[in-house]
Amino acid sequence: MEHDKLIFDCHVNIWEEDHYLDLYYDQLGRVRQGELQQLADADTLYAEMESVAKAIIFSPRYRYSAGVEGDDNVTAAAVEKYPDKFVGFAFVDPLRIDYMESLRNSIEHLGLKGVKFGPIYSGVPLDDPRMTPVYTYCQQNDIPITMHMGTTFATNAPLELGRSIHVEPVALQYPDLKICLAHMGHPWFEECIAVVRKQPNVYTEISALYYRPWQFYNILVASQEYKIIDKIFFGTDFPFTTVDESVEGLLNVNSLISGTRLPSVTEECISTILHSNPFNHWWHSPPVNL
Repeated sequence: MEHDKLIFDCHVNIWEEDHYLDLYYDQLGRVRQGELQQLADADTLYAEMESVAKAIIFSPRYRYSAGVEGDDNVTAAAVEKYPDKFVGFAFVDPLRIDYMESLRNSIEHLGLKGVKFGPIYSGVPLDDPRMTPVYTYCQQNDIPITMHMGTTFATNAPLELGRSIHVEPVALQYPDLKICLAHMGHPWFEECIAVVRKQPNVYTEISALYYRPWQFYNILVASQEYKIIDKIFFGTDFPFTTVDESVEGLLNVNSLISGTRLPSVTEECISTILHSNPFNHWWHSPPVNL
């Protein structure tokens, strides 16, 4: 297996120290005590992404659920400082009265190239009328949207809103809108796989999955069986995981089944995901030159 090809990280959070609220530390401490470093500013990200060709970065605002309050201006400033490394996505927050004005400003004036949305964190379902102008704007302007799909540690986050099955009606109504389902929709990864296989404009990625090795193994085996490997992308979800840990977790996914007769995740699958390139798929016209 070749390891000297380019790696692209499609899921990186950028938050400055004052973006973390007490609610964040209180909740995350229940599930991952003492494991995480919290620095996720531009300089920290640039150092962490040394081995990555390009990283897609965004600054989510999950004040009332996860307890973080990001800022698209921080994302844009990081891209301006390190244009060789970062491609910025805007965060859309339909709880704001001016959410569409804010989104247009982030795309048209700050120069961000995509959108991040977390329905489970905002409490806004994918079929909420407030999302209609978001989908329409993104489809008309060749703006891909990454959606947090799957569960989360936050208490104030309705689980039903994290299920990938709800993405299919959106994909059907907006066939030219490129959609990426983050975290393979865990633990409902079968739903994610089914939607990705059925809908040409829907993709997925493996960020923050390796540290649940049995689930991760089953996700990749099922993805092989459903033949969607070419629609899966590499990501970390930094600062929740690191590049080195995520790469190592993918390369060693079969260690769990060593000595058994269980099916292996193929080298082709591992290499295809590790060296996947979202810039060749998520836009009709790629936003960067590689």
